[in-house]
Amino acid sequence: MGDSQKTVIAGATDTAKRKNLRFEVAQELYDAIPEIEEDVTARPNGHTSVDFIGALAEGETPEEALTYCAYVLPRRFAVWWGHECLKKIEDTLDQTDRDMLELAAKWVGDPIEDSRYKALDAAMEAKIKSPGVWVALGAGWSSGSMAGPDVPPVPPPPFLTARAVNAGLLSALARFDIKTRGEHLQRFIRMAVMLTEEG
Repeated sequence: MGDSQKTVIAGATDTAKRKNLRFEVAQELYDAIPEIEEDVTARPNGHTSVDFIGALAEGETPEEALTYCAYVLPRRFAVWWGHECLKKIEDTLDQTDRDMLELAAKWVGDPIEDSRYKALDAAMEAKIKSPGVWVALGAGWSSGSMAGPDVPPVPPPPFLTARAVNAGLLSALARFDIKTRGEHLQRFIRMAVMLTEEG
């Protein structure tokens, strides 16, 4: 991760588990967040999370490795990862996506309620749920409440950030032909694995 990336997530490792994973062992993720079974058909067989990512990436449906990464990275890291992946293919994004990514990055850099609500509100108001909008929703659904600050809190389910980031990346990849899509997919997976090793 470059210096600018380190600056943005400075301090994020303070609350992350070793290797910046929510769960070191893949089965622990399935036990804690069973909703992943709706998004990843493969099941871990004693794998560590990193090994499971590798197995999925080499399997028949490598997109499941991307999905697993969205779940296993701590929410703040997952949003930053989604942001960085989309920045690699920025020429496919429109201004709305860029604006949404900027809001997501501001939350990653300063994860306070104000920046989270700004990302959430802007993403919810977007007419089309494009890749950048999904990543901003990932930030907005990361903690706190899904409702406004002046109403009783509605905590987001623990899987929503993962699903949002995953939707953003998969929808972005769908814009490419099969060969290019596969190249970007594997690149995104490598970026996630590298991110787990930062700290």
